[in-house]
Amino acid sequence: MGCWILNESLSIILVLSWLGVNLYLFIDTFCWYEEEESFLYTRVILGSTLAWARASAVCLNFNCMLILLPISRNLISFVRGTSTCCRGPWRRQLDKNLKFHKLVAYGIAVNATIHVVAHFWNLQRYHWSQSAHAEGLPAALSKLGNAPNESYLNPIRTFHTNTVTELLKTIAGVTGLIIALALILIMTSSTEFIRQVSYELFWYTHHVFVIFFISLAIHGAGRIVRGQTPESQRLHNVTFCREHYAQWQQVAQCPRPQFSGKEPSAWKWVLGPVVLYACERIIRFWRFQQEVVITKVVSHPSGVLELHMRKRDFKMAPGQYILIQCPSISWLEWHPFTLTSAPQEDFFSVHIRVAGDWTEALCKAFGAEGQAPKELWSLPRLAVDGPFGTALTDVFHYPVSVCIAAGIGVTPFASLLKSIWYKCESQTPLKLSKVYFYWICRDPKAFEWFADLLLSLETLMSERGKAHFLSYHIFLTGWDENQAVHIALHWDESTDVITGLKQKTFYGRPNWSNEFRQMAYAHPSSGIGVFFCGPKALSKTLQRMCCLYSSADPKGVHFYYNKESF
Repeated sequence: MGCWILNESLSIILVLSWLGVNLYLFIDTFCWYEEEESFLYTRVILGSTLAWARASAVCLNFNCMLILLPISRNLISFVRGTSTCCRGPWRRQLDKNLKFHKLVAYGIAVNATIHVVAHFWNLQRYHWSQSAHAEGLPAALSKLGNAPNESYLNPIRTFHTNTVTELLKTIAGVTGLIIALALILIMTSSTEFIRQVSYELFWYTHHVFVIFFISLAIHGAGRIVRGQTPESQRLHNVTFCREHYAQWQQVAQCPRPQFSGKEPSAWKWVLGPVVLYACERIIRFWRFQQEVVITKVVSHPSGVLELHMRKRDFKMAPGQYILIQCPSISWLEWHPFTLTSAPQEDFFSVHIRVAGDWTEALCKAFGAEGQAPKELWSLPRLAVDGPFGTALTDVFHYPVSVCIAAGIGVTPFASLLKSIWYKCESQTPLKLSKVYFYWICRDPKAFEWFADLLLSLETLMSERGKAHFLSYHIFLTGWDENQAVHIALHWDESTDVITGLKQKTFYGRPNWSNEFRQMAYAHPSSGIGVFFCGPKALSKTLQRMCCLYSSADPKGVHFYYNKESF
């Protein structure tokens, strides 16, 4: 349990560090605008909402600086491959990049809301100070700018005007509206429901981020929030003159104060990450230009399309994934698919299940779903970006690894098991001494393409005297009455009636508590890597099992949980 706690502690430390920096920036900026002399007259009109608006703006800039980093795939793959600076628990934090991306997005939403509400209140205060009921220093400050050689402080120049109309005449108002609308569109289309119902909608609306960042960079150019100029501060004694505003220009130490807008700074925050992300897209465009040769197309009865491809200088590791684009379907959409081939093969492959408009169109374009097979030369062009690293690339770093897949989530492990097969055939020495493989699937037809791989592994391990090396457990969770009768009639045969393997298929769902207890008993002092690809509900269960069955003794068994995310 100790190592699991260490892993979770690092996650908590990173989140608390992020919160701490946000809190520090907010408090520091808030106090500065509450105390800074150059904004004293601005505070007379606006009060504390000036500080609220500016503090939230700084936190907004900070989070906008971070938001692109977790989705810079090449950067993450580079850091993952840098073994000297990214090992153990720290390396596992890279697998939570999308969680951090979402966390930062919530930070942007919260600070943007505070910023909008504060400025809405500021606008009302500006408007009110131009009314006939306004008196004293706020009224005097609001009238500045009406005479020649005066600079204004209040951007609302008359009470008899619509504040929204006046705001939309400014750069800050227009860009602020665009930023708010873009953020609402991005956030609402990023929900789990939308992603499952229409991934394409999520994909396209997310690219509104380009408009968001352009608007953010020029948002401050309007300089709508103004403060006293340094030269005016030297000539105009604020401490004395604020009490004698009626005598401005009549007393030598009280000339009329001059004001100017604060220099925009948002672009300074986001310039680095935007350039980095632009490089990411340039790399993708360069890879888009590289030719991808399709060497084989296989349509499986389970609604899975298998593609074999070749590409110049393509190098991969087990468990990595690629992004695929089909220009004839969409010029913008890139979809992630786990590689199912091994590095030792002279091609790379993916298995694609129909799960949306794009994958359905792709399968039809490649002659799947009962259509007549197409000649390879007549197939549409594909572009490939990657490969990119995931948690599964760490499988060989543990003495014992547990691979758990649900449904099509088995694809990452195809590459791993093939790689194991090649390594055993060439008798390559491995740190990995034991692999447990679990596959939970509801459709018996889905076993077809994967059973051949398991059968070849089963045969090779027996020939090499390593039958104990791979322990696999296949669970079927869905069957009809005819299948049940067929299974019962052939139960006593030496090979499984569904997979053709010596290891019989289990019916129902695994008892994870029993499975983890047995593994902990079999490897009492080992570090066991648990790798999962599948739904969230099962992921939470497995994470809980890793915590429950990890020993408190540093020398005892420890389960390290890793989840595929891309």
